[in-house]
Amino acid sequence: MTIGRPTQPTELKRLKGTLRADRLPPGESLITLTNSQGEPTPLTDLGEQGLAFWSQAWSIPWLSQSSDYWIVLITAQALDERDQVRIALAESPSDRRMRATLRELDKQVINSYSLLGFSPSDRSRLGVAEVKKESKLDELLRKKAERMNNHKPD
Repeated sequence: MTIGRPTQPTELKRLKGTLRADRLPPGESLITLTNSQGEPTPLTDLGEQGLAFWSQAWSIPWLSQSSDYWIVLITAQALDERDQVRIALAESPSDRRMRATLRELDKQVINSYSLLGFSPSDRSRLGVAEVKKESKLDELLRKKAERMNNHKPD
């Protein structure tokens, strides 16, 4: 366990202008992945929440069927189980065991989201996404190009 403030994602540092190239790992470059395989078929039946997550997850470009299939499946199953526990808890709201089970499932799902890179800091840690802030020069060049395109004679 680390002590101190959590590490800021590279995206946030770049937006703030505090990203230092000398603190990046050597040879670090942004990796662009594409998930051209499409959505695989789950090996088990999934409920409404699980299927919704399953479909959404496979639209994310950095996930791979070969390496992420099982974590996506387990997360989808956990979301279905979480939905069932929530329904049972609504029927008996004073059931402390059911409430504790729901909180454990919440932790499992959040951990899975982190492993899959669903937050900016997780994506930065995985090296799969980074937001580049438009520099003032880029902004001026873009505006000039837009003006030129809008004033073209027919």
